[in-house]
Amino acid sequence: MAVIHDMIPDFELYQPENMAGALEVLDRHRDKAWVLAGGMDTFDWFKDRVKRPDAVVDLGGIPELSGIGETDGGVEIGAMTPLTEVVENELIRDRYSLLVEAAETVATPQIRNQGTLGGNLVQDTRCWYYRAGWPCYRAGGNICYADTPESMNREHCIFDASRCVAVTPSDTAPALIALDAEMVIRGRRGERTVAAEDFFLGPAIDITRMTVLQPNEILQSVRIPDTWAGADFYFEKVRDRNAWDFPLVNVASAMRVEDGVVEDCRISVGAVSPVPLRMDRCEELLRGKQISEDIATRIAELGVIGAKPLRHNGYKVPLMRNLIRRAIRGQAPV
Repeated sequence: MAVIHDMIPDFELYQPENMAGALEVLDRHRDKAWVLAGGMDTFDWFKDRVKRPDAVVDLGGIPELSGIGETDGGVEIGAMTPLTEVVENELIRDRYSLLVEAAETVATPQIRNQGTLGGNLVQDTRCWYYRAGWPCYRAGGNICYADTPESMNREHCIFDASRCVAVTPSDTAPALIALDAEMVIRGRRGERTVAAEDFFLGPAIDITRMTVLQPNEILQSVRIPDTWAGADFYFEKVRDRNAWDFPLVNVASAMRVEDGVVEDCRISVGAVSPVPLRMDRCEELLRGKQISEDIATRIAELGVIGAKPLRHNGYKVPLMRNLIRRAIRGQAPV
């Protein structure tokens, strides 16, 4: 287990003024580099000496990575934009309030002032075995300490485990998947875009990473299309504490409803799988249906088929089922 020390290990700090400079450093140091956004996750890793990069690239001085702007097809949010700015932006509040609701549940107001949208999306898993420096699969070992008869795994996954049972802790990720957002990624060879639901990697694909970002790439921005602007939105996060806590389960949905009939919909659930889970089957069954308590209950029941809870997280199955039902009904908890 990691031992907490008084001093962070030495590293070279780079504070580039543009993307070219940042990408040059990352390309030179590759997997020995660390990208610093708001720092809310970074300094926990450093102070416990679990992560020891040779170089830290601070993105705070690159203007093009911050800000929110309207585009011809929607809106673009710089990855370094603080979560508070996302929450307070009138354009986002008016068209994409789902993201506002999700961002408002992140941590505390003080942390949202410093923490960024990009940081919330690319942060590493919160599994305490991994973060404490235990040599698990994700850290290069040959065991998952969270998946043993004696382990504590109350916060871990009930779907899609593959050696690792950790979940992504992001609150904004399910909302952006429901909004059909795209992630804009920059490398020295240029720009590429990835759908939000394809941005996250499960352990069956790569157990060492949570996202498709390569060591020499940067998440530049998030693009949200007008497709779901002004739709019927629902977001709910269940956690142990009302503030400064990660989700036990969260859900986000966007729907187009006409005369009570669902014309189209997108539903995403977080903290039940190593990646945010797109509920494709539920969406397919919901389209064209008249919303009712019976329909919501039946579809929610189908949404948890295949769940494989661990020793201490069986509660996530009925919790996920009820959140999907409420997302379909648009019913806030009493």
